Amino acid sequence: MRIATWNLHEAVGVDGRCLPVRIARVLAELDADIVALQEFSPRRSTQDELSAELEHAAGASLVVMPTFLKRGRVFGNALLCRVPIVSVEARELALERREPRNVIDARVDWGGRPLRVLATHLGLRRAERIQQVERLDALLDEDAPTVLLGDFNEWRLHGCLAVIERRLVRVPAPPTFPSPCPVARLDRLFVSAGLRVSHVRTHRSRSAMVASDHLPLVATLERA
Repeated sequence: MRIATWNLHEAVGVDGRCLPVRIARVLAELDADIVALQEFSPRRSTQDELSAELEHAAGASLVVMPTFLKRGRVFGNALLCRVPIVSVEARELALERREPRNVIDARVDWGGRPLRVLATHLGLRRAERIQQVERLDALLDEDAPTVLLGDFNEWRLHGCLAVIERRLVRVPAPPTFPSPCPVARLDRLFVSAGLRVSHVRTHRSRSAMVASDHLPLVATLERA
């Protein structure tokens, strides 16, 4: 299974232009079975129109879990899935007086076997990330094979994410931000012991390097 995570930056590219068609083009290039999306927000269309455009490009179903309304439009996390979704809900990571955050908690059917997918976007400040990671850690008590992915906004190799590494395996990943010349590993992947990840890479097509300020992080997920 090919999985990916990508911060869309509301479809605003490094050239300052909001062009959802570029996002759709990159999703088609990724050809991934599961894609976690952050900063999903329909600036130039309705939510239904943007969702349909991305679903068509990815050949997948889209689940949107907004964290708040930004100038009257939804803003937050989304998940593209080609595999059947058994259940999905949003788990709150919101902290008082900080930008609301959540984590998408989805169970999917991976060839007749369960897989839990947690997709999130953590806060900008270290203090809030510490509390959000504690809440994520509390969700990891289940035995189901699990993949956790998203934009963790952590500039250090481990930092506050060391708590998660007690339960999940951190997948070494290349820098993804900023997209023209990435230096920061803000986008990460973690998996439970029963899973293996290979072919981890950034997607650096011409479209991807301008479509958002993050590059997509892509990997192959296998059962160990």
